[in-house]
Order: sequence, then structure tokens, then C-alpha cells
Amino acid sequence: MGTKNSHPKFLKGKPLADEIKASVSLAASKWNSRGIQPRMAVVAATDDPAVEQYQRAKRKNAEKLGIDMRLISLGVECTQDELENRLEELSNDKEVNGILLSLPLAPHLHTESALARISAQKDVDGLTVTNLGLMLAGREDDAIVAATPKACVMLAESAVSLRGKRVVVVGRGRTVGKVLIPLLINRDATVTVCHSRTEHLADTVKEHDVVFVAVGKARLIGTEHLRAGQVVIDAGINVVEEGVIGDVDTHAVLDTVSKITPVPGGVGPLTSSLVFQNLIRAMEFQWDGAGE
Repeated sequence: MGTKNSHPKFLKGKPLADEIKASVSLAASKWNSRGIQPRMAVVAATDDPAVEQYQRAKRKNAEKLGIDMRLISLGVECTQDELENRLEELSNDKEVNGILLSLPLAPHLHTESALARISAQKDVDGLTVTNLGLMLAGREDDAIVAATPKACVMLAESAVSLRGKRVVVVGRGRTVGKVLIPLLINRDATVTVCHSRTEHLADTVKEHDVVFVAVGKARLIGTEHLRAGQVVIDAGINVVEEGVIGDVDTHAVLDTVSKITPVPGGVGPLTSSLVFQNLIRAMEFQWDGAGE
């Protein structure tokens, strides 16, 4: 049986993404009717052509939703001061409602220092320490939640309730793994975290009901790590000779697991829609509900 985007075990992101896009489009229309255009600035400081291609595709989606997206490419030679000054300018620009910093940055640039220059109320990626702290404190209603971890949780919850479940997060990266942990705890899951220093990874992963993987290593998780009945959320994106694949060897484990997100077509489409939802949320914070 072919598995490309068609298997009944796949948890696809598009159905949830379409629902979110519809609500974002409606909200954006309401803001535009008040003479306030939802506007997001996407800042890149890299020479990776894939980043620019991805952002152009995202801008087309934004336009369909009534959102103005500005693509700001500072180039790979950009200095830390230039990057931080630009982010601070955008944070102070009242016509810009959301800011997204494309990661990874060029190797000589410091991500944490750059993120610190983004206003928490314009942080549509949910990665500033303010938003992370609110999530850790269990105050998601007061935060802008990072899009990829939220997409992972939503897809898992579309298959199973997380309350009381044993869940494992493989990967402790800044953008996904570390954010997933408080989100899962807030949903009453029992959480284990695995990383590069974890001993007996396969045995540990097998013990859990739901498996989240976000490492950035192609086919890291295979049949030896998984057992029957598990729900697997693969947030990995790896470009290999045959195309884009995840951190899980999907074809190998498909007969074993209960449900799994495909790559591409799983977490990715939902993440993109949640970024736009975060922009609307950011506007509500900035305007104190004036658009409702």
C-alpha cells in the first residue's frame, strides 16, 4: 500500500489548518473593516535559499487571509547590532503587529540576544522568554504559544486525550522540545524527556503512550523504539536525497503504531496556520480586544 499522504493511520495537519485559516480570515476581515490591516514582519539573516522560498510561500498564504506580510532579508553578513536594532525598530513600529525571526540565523549571530529585542506582544512565534515563562507558569491564556509545539499538541489531542497519559519528548531544542514540556504538563500528562545523553533510548520510548520527536535527525526513531498502540508526533524536518522526511522512519513503523503524523503534511501545515492565528492574538493583546 502506498503511504504518501493517504494512509488511515496518518494524522494530517491540513484539516485542522483549514479550520484555523477560516477563523483567521474572518478575524482579519473584521480588523480590515476597521481600517486596521493585520501586518507581520518576517526577518531573516541567512543565505539559505530554502528560507526565502518558504517565506515567499507563507506570504502568498497571508495575502489570501487578508494579512500583509513584510519579508525583511538582512543577509548573511548582517551584524548582531544590525539585527537587534532592526528587531527593536519593528517592536516599536505601531503599524507592525507581529514579528517572526526566521531560524536558524547565520552561525555568527546569537539567537537569544536577538529574540530579547522582540516585544512579547508581537512575538508570533512564541519564543521570547516572557511567553515561555507564561507557558511554564501555566498561564497559556496570557501568552502567545509557540506554533510548532502547539501544532504537535493539537495533533496528538486529535487522536487521544493527553490527561494522565505517559508521554515522551525526544529532543530538548529551544524551539520545540523545551516548549512542548510545559504545554504537556499543563494538560496533565506525565512527561519524560529524552535527549542526546539519554541511555537506553529505545527502551525508554517504548514505555510511553504518546511519542513526540523533534531532534532534526532523519529516521532517528525506528521499529526498535516503538510498540503497538502508540501515537507518534514527528516534528522533524530533514532534507535528504529522496526529499523531505521526518525524525521517524515512518514507512518502517507504520504497521506498528496506532497513529503518526506524516512528513511532510503533518505538523508543518498546522504550524503555518497557527502563526497567523498568533498574529490575530497579538493584535488582540495590543489593541485590548478592540477588533472583536
